[in-house]
Amino acid sequence: QVQLVESGGGLVQAGGSLRLSCAASGRTIGSFAIGWFRQAPGKEREFVAGTSRGGGNTPYADSVKGRFTISRDNAKNTVYLQMNSLKSEDTAVYYCAARIGVSATYTDRSYDYWGQGTQVTVSS
Repeated sequence: QVQLVESGGGLVQAGGSLRLSCAASGRTIGSFAIGWFRQAPGKEREFVAGTSRGGGNTPYADSVKGRFTISRDNAKNTVYLQMNSLKSEDTAVYYCAARIGVSATYTDRSYDYWGQGTQVTVSS
């Protein structure tokens, strides 16, 4: 079992940047593919970005391509989501999730462990 804790959320103006962290405990994060998801009020949870277990494959949602970057530091047992050029539509609760598998997938049901989420609010 692994526990995931997100941090780094907050309030930022449009055009600004935030870096989210997903820290793992209980098991090494290098054992999992990791996905970042988000859920805005009244909307379904959606995939944002993912990293394969080895870090070689990093899919992104079209809405964040070129603005967000996912990375992992297995030595620190942490995965990051660097978010640049933030827009008001990026406002949501952001969750990281771990999947027992090689590849990150777009489907939240394929993930086995979830963090509690961190709020990101982008003011226009």
